[in-house]
Amino acid sequence: MSIESTINEFKRVDAQRADYPGEHLAVLAAGVLLLLAAGRSRSFLARIAIGAAGGALVGRAASGTGGIARLAGALQNGGLSWPRR
Repeated sequence: MSIESTINEFKRVDAQRADYPGEHLAVLAAGVLLLLAAGRSRSFLARIAIGAAGGALVGRAASGTGGIARLAGALQNGGLSWPRR
């Protein structure tokens, strides 16, 4: 199994699972905390690694299936309309 197919399988499984309430907010908070912690590290390599992890979490929070990207799209379309079940 190649790395690309493994990543695609993880993406497929992640896209099929249900979102947990507040999941994206928690991921965003963790990402921001890591970005803030990156500046406090004495080691250059640690700052790079911690900053990259924080940036990845912020990106994940913004691009997830129920995340900030969907909220921004709804606001651009003139308001929120929650799906009816």
